[in-house]
Amino acid sequence: MSRVVLAMSGGVDSSVAAWLLREQGHDVVGVFMRHGIQAEEACRVDPGELKIHKQGCCSAADAEDARRVAGMFDIPFYALNLEAEFGRIVDYFVGEYTAGRTPNPCVVCNTWLKFGKLFDYADGVGAEYVATGHYARMLPTGDADTPALCRGRDESKDQSYVLFGVQRQFLPRLCLPVGEYRKDRIRQTAAELGLRVAEKKDSQEICFVPDQDHARFVRERRGGEGTSGEIVTTDGRVVGRHDGLERFTIGQRKGLGIALGKPRFVVRLEPETRRVVVGTREELACGGLTAAGANWLVDPRADSFRCCVKIRYRTPAFPATVAMLDANRFRVVFDEPCYGIAPGQAAVCYQDDRVLGGGWIQ
Repeated sequence: MSRVVLAMSGGVDSSVAAWLLREQGHDVVGVFMRHGIQAEEACRVDPGELKIHKQGCCSAADAEDARRVAGMFDIPFYALNLEAEFGRIVDYFVGEYTAGRTPNPCVVCNTWLKFGKLFDYADGVGAEYVATGHYARMLPTGDADTPALCRGRDESKDQSYVLFGVQRQFLPRLCLPVGEYRKDRIRQTAAELGLRVAEKKDSQEICFVPDQDHARFVRERRGGEGTSGEIVTTDGRVVGRHDGLERFTIGQRKGLGIALGKPRFVVRLEPETRRVVVGTREELACGGLTAAGANWLVDPRADSFRCCVKIRYRTPAFPATVAMLDANRFRVVFDEPCYGIAPGQAAVCYQDDRVLGGGWIQ
């Protein structure tokens, strides 16, 4: 019987993952990653592990939901204080928007915390595996020591994109129990088990911005320092003003605050001049990108190779040719122009369902 540390968020996916792991005969240890407003009584924790925070993300209700599920399945349950580590993610988030880039805190959280600090914790409690409720799959390959990270069975819920940053060395120790199931089946199972979280809504937004006003959050974290400026067309004509670069991302059409007779899209952000550059859909088209900070889950090729590349979580993967520039950078040339390629987002490479690796769009 293997010991597994399971990240329990209080949602339906990680809750059913707990049951699936138990059914498979594992010795499961539930962990709630604590970096938000929570009540002490929400979790049964080791002395010294617990700290009450004044502000943050995951709620006391989420912690209580996770604790209740763990209790139903007789799983030991602990809360880890990751306030300091999570502060790095918040700083990254604010810094990227200030630099005119579009951050992806979910990918960073998975890389630094869920599949970073949790492996440290697993080592400390003698656990061989770390598990989460992500919709992705670990499948065997010809290399018995290194399984493949693949898309989840439910294509509409697939989360393999946000896992590209997991270090290759951790793949043999990674468990993704719900990845073989469709979301409706997971909810059905939760209902059959009598879990109160069976119909709990999925978390869709930025967890550490409770009111989802990320522009206000960024401004407050910067101490009120503004990034307001002009809205200009691609030929330099001033057509309006904006109250902060953090309100915009490449490809955005709504909420621009201008009326030019036909749709305009954000095609570029200029942090040096604080300008938001807008253009037509044709001007938004882009034939390729360069990515840095690469993380490869397979042996990287020395030359170019064919694959499909996903540029945002909720877009399909597009056919492309990828050329390695060096160990940390690669260039992507798409077969057809893509729209909304945003610096700061991840470019993730796929071969069929398998994640090959990815990097950060420059």
